[in-house]
Amino acid sequence: MSRIGNKIITLPAGVSLDISAGNLVTVNGPKGTLSQQIDQDIMVEIEGSILTVKRPTEQKRHKAMHGLYRSLINNMVEGVSNGYTKQLELVGVGYTVSFMNNMLTFQLGRSHPDYFAVPSDVTLLVDKTKVTVSGTDKQRVHLISAQIRDLKKPEPYKGKGILYVGEVLRRKKGKKK
Repeated sequence: MSRIGNKIITLPAGVSLDISAGNLVTVNGPKGTLSQQIDQDIMVEIEGSILTVKRPTEQKRHKAMHGLYRSLINNMVEGVSNGYTKQLELVGVGYTVSFMNNMLTFQLGRSHPDYFAVPSDVTLLVDKTKVTVSGTDKQRVHLISAQIRDLKKPEPYKGKGILYVGEVLRRKKGKKK
């Protein structure tokens, strides 16, 4: 029994879902359009504004795909209706970020600035020490956030680096004198 796969998905007002030949699921909403190719064995049924994902057999492969595709479709519905955001903050003396010409410029305590090209499918809001990544596709928003964080991962001794807002960093003790 798949707990995730058996949950129903309720389509909010203004969101439409279309299943074309070849099991291409396309979700349209006020924030944009997303599409996902799903496995041929997985069945998606729409009754009014309620969507259910079903599997044909109890095989291990079908069980695994059942929950996966239900989660992917739910994330697409959530993304085109509300969108996703991820916030990062720079912690450290002199750590700053600026946005110019579709490029983020980071000052991270090195002798040179670090640059990050911003893709067109996400939007960024930049404050002096905060970056907010937002978009419709959950995977892209989290991927871009992780790539920005990889520029200077937080170190465990002083806590400097790029952290997610609300992230709890496990601190280590320094040397004893």
